[in-house]
Amino acid sequence: MAAGAGGLVAAAAVLLALAGPRPVPAELTDGNSEHLKREHSLMKPYQGAGSAAMPLWDFQGSTMVTSQYVRLTPDERSREGSIWNRVPCFLKDWELHVHFKIHGAGKKNLHGDGLALWYTQERLTPGPVFGSKDNFHGLAIFLDTYPNDEATERVFPYISAMVNNGSLTYDHSKDGRWTELAGCSADLRNQNHDTFLAVRYSRGRLTVMTDVEDKNEWKNCIDIAGVQLPTGYFFGASAGTGDLSDNHDIISMKLFQLMVEHPVEDDTVDWTKIEPRVSLLKSPKDNVDDPTGNFRSGPLTGWKVFLLLLCALLGIIVCAVVGAVVFQKRQERNKRFY
Repeated sequence: MAAGAGGLVAAAAVLLALAGPRPVPAELTDGNSEHLKREHSLMKPYQGAGSAAMPLWDFQGSTMVTSQYVRLTPDERSREGSIWNRVPCFLKDWELHVHFKIHGAGKKNLHGDGLALWYTQERLTPGPVFGSKDNFHGLAIFLDTYPNDEATERVFPYISAMVNNGSLTYDHSKDGRWTELAGCSADLRNQNHDTFLAVRYSRGRLTVMTDVEDKNEWKNCIDIAGVQLPTGYFFGASAGTGDLSDNHDIISMKLFQLMVEHPVEDDTVDWTKIEPRVSLLKSPKDNVDDPTGNFRSGPLTGWKVFLLLLCALLGIIVCAVVGAVVFQKRQERNKRFY
């Protein structure tokens, strides 16, 4: 029994170690310069700083280009701005690294509204969704800093992903809850260190990771399979303020090509003609807390994995103890016959 208990404790230690967060190298790509696509990247020194034009990039609204950052909005009310790549992206597998900074004078819950990263068919179209248009075609990653829904249990700032074929509307009053695919909380505002976000799309899998804790390692935020995005869309970033405000700055956007093998049948697909969508793993009706029926799924968090493994471990221990008791009683019963 002592040896068995020791083995169970050792197994528990291994399971708990696996349940904890696992650091990821600060570069998801291998960092080779030949994988950096400069025609889709925004880096210092910015060409055209202080002017109304930049090579390969267009900007509008309150956007201001300085030598150190691209400010989408100043810390002023009712401002919106955006910056968009002029070159459509025809890569099927890519990874975007964004160095950003959201900061301002507002205290807790007295700032807003947030920043959005886009890979969409439309570009340079102002609108109500963090300074860009609603009912878009493509992918949006929202860095929402203000909770409009007073009943929400989320911790803000909150990062979420949305894929749209033009038919869905982003509901600001619910912080995009009904159209969110997955999301996570991230303490990314008013930090004294650099803050980064990585968005990877490869073979139908969308991954979003953050590096906002000054640890030089990526932390899982979103991981969704079954995502279908066309090629030929544009990368961009936008931000908006309302009654509350913040500075929303982009320091760099670096796009890397991922060298990934695809099935032979993919060669026959015209990736510019496919529609943005997400293949659901279960019926949208299963999402009972969502009155619109949209399915929202997210990766298992460390706590969820921990609880699942803990329940499994307790089950194993109970079975082992019961088995040992039964075995001991049988042994005692057999001794009576001698």
